[in-house]
Amino acid sequence: MNRYFESLRPSDVSALRSVPDGLFLVRVDQAQYRWQKQKPYYEIRFVVLKPKHLIGCRIRGRLYCTPRALWKLSWFLRDFGYDSELLRRDEIEDEALVDLWGVVKVSKVTVRGMSLINFDAFAPAVRWEELSMFAGSEHRGSVSRQKEGAA
Repeated sequence: MNRYFESLRPSDVSALRSVPDGLFLVRVDQAQYRWQKQKPYYEIRFVVLKPKHLIGCRIRGRLYCTPRALWKLSWFLRDFGYDSELLRRDEIEDEALVDLWGVVKVSKVTVRGMSLINFDAFAPAVRWEELSMFAGSEHRGSVSRQKEGAA
């Protein structure tokens, strides 16, 4: 059994804490169902594969399993290549989630004073190059618009 301690990592690997918003190519490192009376959820831990400067960083967040939130869980499962036969039977096997790859867009949100990671969007891993190119140009564009607005 391995135990994970966040503070043992080199400081550059934890860079994700300071810049959590963005698009990442990731692999599912761990997935565990958590039951809560009003909001059951899957706690998902991703390991960043790209961009290069964040390789090895971990992103942990929740995908809720309430009737209103099942669309997002389904989106994640479909885009990350979850077993289609299990999906057709409406079954999720925790072990089958581990090692799935895909693209995730994350943002940091604050709920009741707690800082959380929100999974905003998903895409298949094969779309990484295309999406990362647009994400980079979008960011540069927003900086130039800010400068124009200030002038």
